[in-house]
Amino acid sequence: MFQAVKTPAQVAPTARRGVKRAAVVGGLAGSAVLVLAGTASAHVTVHPEGDAVKGGSAVVDFKVPNERDNATTTKLEVDFPTDTPLASVMPEPVPGWKIDITKSKLSKPVELYGSKVTEAVSKVTWTADKSSGGSAAGGIPVGEFQLFPVSVATLPKNADQVTFKALQTYSNNEVVRWIEVQKPGAPEPENPAPTLKLTAAPAADSGSGSSAKGSSGSSSASNASDSSGKSGTAQASSSASDGSDTLARVLGIVGIVIGAAGVACGVLIGRRRSA
Repeated sequence: MFQAVKTPAQVAPTARRGVKRAAVVGGLAGSAVLVLAGTASAHVTVHPEGDAVKGGSAVVDFKVPNERDNATTTKLEVDFPTDTPLASVMPEPVPGWKIDITKSKLSKPVELYGSKVTEAVSKVTWTADKSSGGSAAGGIPVGEFQLFPVSVATLPKNADQVTFKALQTYSNNEVVRWIEVQKPGAPEPENPAPTLKLTAAPAADSGSGSSAKGSSGSSSASNASDSSGKSGTAQASSSASDGSDTLARVLGIVGIVIGAAGVACGVLIGRRRSA
């Protein structure tokens, strides 16, 4: 009939165990979220310095993060597309890294600056150079990333993007293949290939049209100004000429009157002397 009542000392261990379990579960969940977030964001990617315009040239950076906590990244291999070959590929020197360029014959020559190009770069490999010394000689350290800049031309005119394939090698000989192509509407693959987004070239006649309109407007304004200026000058000259003619006429009449008066006075004086 009567239930035993637990004392505070008996309740405390049970409550503590519940709190510990909640803390452990929460900690594991938080760690899992951080791990998944880090894995999802730490990919080998490519980004342009400025705009990558269709049919133009650009400097692009291959960004390589180190995803491991027990090894460094010692090599990066980037395959360049052969279906839309880039006639010019020039990597920028990176301290502590050796660069190897592989070229291949093209099935169809491409034109670059008015010249036919029969071969193009198909692969660029960066390898950590231990002999160079310094902190970068051992590769990309844990928790860091490295940029590998490359100047490319000419970018495709009839494509919205350029897809590269990359291999990332660690100091423990592990190789991660970033070669999976993103399909429209599909989730991001586990190891997506670096993809360069291209922007449309600006319209060639838009600026010239505005310039032509501006020139036309300026020309019209100039013509109007010249016309009004000339008209005003002509009017001023005409007014001045009319004024001069009127004054000359008045002076002429006054002179005639004075001359006639002088003749009359001379005649009268002569008559008086004769009388």
